[in-house]
Amino acid sequence: MKVDVIIPVYGPGNRLLELFDQLGRQTVPVDRLIIMNTEKYLWDKWTETLEPGRLPENLSVYHVTKEEFDHGATRNAGIEHSDADVCVCMTHDALPADTGLLKALTDALFSEKDIAVAYARQLPAKDCNIIERHTREFNYPDKSRIKRLSDLETLGIKTYFCSNVCAAYKREIYMELGGFIRKTIFNEDMIFAAKAMKNGYAVCYAADARVIHSHNYTAVEQFHRNFDLGVSQRQYHEIFDKISSEKEGAGYAKKVIIYLLKKGKFIKTIYFMMQCGFRLIGYKLGKNYDKLPRKMVLACTMNREYWKCRCDCSK
Repeated sequence: MKVDVIIPVYGPGNRLLELFDQLGRQTVPVDRLIIMNTEKYLWDKWTETLEPGRLPENLSVYHVTKEEFDHGATRNAGIEHSDADVCVCMTHDALPADTGLLKALTDALFSEKDIAVAYARQLPAKDCNIIERHTREFNYPDKSRIKRLSDLETLGIKTYFCSNVCAAYKREIYMELGGFIRKTIFNEDMIFAAKAMKNGYAVCYAADARVIHSHNYTAVEQFHRNFDLGVSQRQYHEIFDKISSEKEGAGYAKKVIIYLLKKGKFIKTIYFMMQCGFRLIGYKLGKNYDKLPRKMVLACTMNREYWKCRCDCSK
């Protein structure tokens, strides 16, 4: 079984070197590390500072411009460069928690014949704040689960949840289904998961496959992120309209507030409630992006480059 790892990169640095090193120590070896780098000059500038031989020998680097980058199309191009049985998509800021990450992922991926993709559990980094730490625990529990289309009634939007922070795909099934959507501001992983399920395949959450990955987003950053989330759900309404993200979000907010209050974190509770307001406003605006003036869309989005070739918002 051949395993390739595909990593989109923008602004490489020491964190990427650490990821390379840890992938090199995995018990399941990586055949090729395929880097989809945004802006060649940034890669060249960085590699000039490295000692000769510092980069792994199994590295293949492909370049796109900032204007060409797309969450779906760029990862898809990386997988098309691969001929492996399994393609693992990772982000450059996620680190394996141990040497067994790829083994746990591939074991989960091949545990049942109909599984198309298995994604890893995300653990908080040491500098992670209490809110984000609890969010990781909410979204990534310690118990694995195989999800199918029949789970929609019980799991709702979480049925389609999948994260390319670290996810392994059976390449044959991936290619059969046409891969990731080629133009999307967000959610290429969930859109693919939904397509896989609607074609009779399953998605596995592999809790034993663990990566260190978290963010301490500000309220404003949450606003921008959730605006783009709303945009993606509006653009692919045929997937998301029948299931409510808001219900899931309300359930998450309630659990975090109760958790913070029990810990006596009253100021943190107020800040979190403010964050939730920013999230909701961003999401609602994103869901109605096509009714907004273009200048407002550009002010709200996290990804301004995405909108350069789009004209489906108000003038």
